[in-house]
Amino acid sequence: MLKQQLAQKQQLKLLPQQLMLVKLLEATTIELDERVIQELESNPALEESSGDESSSDMDNQDEFGSDSDNGDADLGDYRNEDEIPDYKLIANNRSRDEKKEDIPFSADLTFHEFLQEQVGLRAMTEYERTLVEYIIGNIDNDGYLRRSTDDMSNDLLFQLGQDVSEKDLSEAIASVQEFDPPGVCARSLQECLLLQLGRHETESKACKLAKIVIGRYFEEFARKNYQKIMSELGITDEAMKQVVHKVLHLNPKPGNAWSTLLEKNKEVVIPDFIVENDNGVLIVTLNDRNQHSLRVNPDYQQMQQQFASEKSANKNVKEAVQYVKQQIESAEIFIETLNRRNVTLLTTMRAIIGLQQPFFLDGNEALLKPMILKDVAEITGYDLSTISRVSNSKYVQTEFGTFPLKYFFSQLVQTESGEEFSVHEVKNMLQNIIDGEDKKRPYSDEKLAELLTKEGFDIARRTVAKYRDQLGLPTAQLRKQL
Repeated sequence: MLKQQLAQKQQLKLLPQQLMLVKLLEATTIELDERVIQELESNPALEESSGDESSSDMDNQDEFGSDSDNGDADLGDYRNEDEIPDYKLIANNRSRDEKKEDIPFSADLTFHEFLQEQVGLRAMTEYERTLVEYIIGNIDNDGYLRRSTDDMSNDLLFQLGQDVSEKDLSEAIASVQEFDPPGVCARSLQECLLLQLGRHETESKACKLAKIVIGRYFEEFARKNYQKIMSELGITDEAMKQVVHKVLHLNPKPGNAWSTLLEKNKEVVIPDFIVENDNGVLIVTLNDRNQHSLRVNPDYQQMQQQFASEKSANKNVKEAVQYVKQQIESAEIFIETLNRRNVTLLTTMRAIIGLQQPFFLDGNEALLKPMILKDVAEITGYDLSTISRVSNSKYVQTEFGTFPLKYFFSQLVQTESGEEFSVHEVKNMLQNIIDGEDKKRPYSDEKLAELLTKEGFDIARRTVAKYRDQLGLPTAQLRKQL
């Protein structure tokens, strides 16, 4: 049965201009370049200009306290993702006094291509070459072979129809383990370290002892239970220090050199803002790459005027008029949205500088005040989601270095006495305490909490552990040294 009825409902929709502004706010400087190029290629009514036509609605340089357009941009949620401590992601296997040497290979080669090139340098039968190339294909980016010989043997039987014995596979693995970099194709960290120790041309006493320690007491060494190792092997503290020094010079992830090099080549931080100190007056400017001078193509404007003056128009002319009109409107909207983006960025950055002025004048992290998105939103008049989008993936260049905008946001820590501190202050104090500890007897998280309380920062042990992780500092057991 059909039935008609009236119903009222509210629905929130974003206009195309608002959606465009949201995307432009989220864009980094590089992404903005790509978007402008894309728009120039797709819209013939839009063109670059050497004049100041597109900058009439904004000023790209001003002191941090200037007033600007505070129009709201969009709605959304701000998500503060937990940070993963650096020491859990990076293989920090170099000592301070170690000489850093570049690996002699082309940056254009991938890790697996580098291994593949070495196959051609060795005398092998076609059968051996097939197995070696298959092994290389199963090595992960860290340089490890994490598959069992049974699994690989079954794969070869299924894919190539070859019944490969465990002995043949083991010999192929041993061949790849002779490739560079040392330690490649290991099936465990212990094997990786032993392979590297076996590459030393002149086996010193420390190297021989390190082989024994890693071969027999790997678990104890990993837990830094040095006393048990020294007791059972009957060696001195000095001999144990030499072993530790030798092992710390090894690379726990042989393939990491390639990924690190590629990341360094890719990770180019381009600051979106530049803050300068002019005799105590802080001046913020947008990076020149954000200043895209665009205008509507004069030919299209003239074409529109000509079409409008014609009294009689056939179907083709009307379609041409409609097309020109749409392209001009699209160009004007893009220019206006781009200007609004830059105004929003500058207004937000000025508010951040105003709240964190002592840091921008001195550069001391301890001067950073507690600041959340709401604080900046109240000053600018923007929505919280707008501040979130502006601060995400944006960087500011100062005389003290280049910082992500999220660096300036921190929660408030309040002690039982009512005193308020920023997380930065607590972290600085925690870093200072750990830097000054006795590395033979490092402080536990509980002890760190007690010491912070004495300094006036009354926080729980689990909070200390969280801040320690965020500083990239390992647990007491892993900070322990001989």
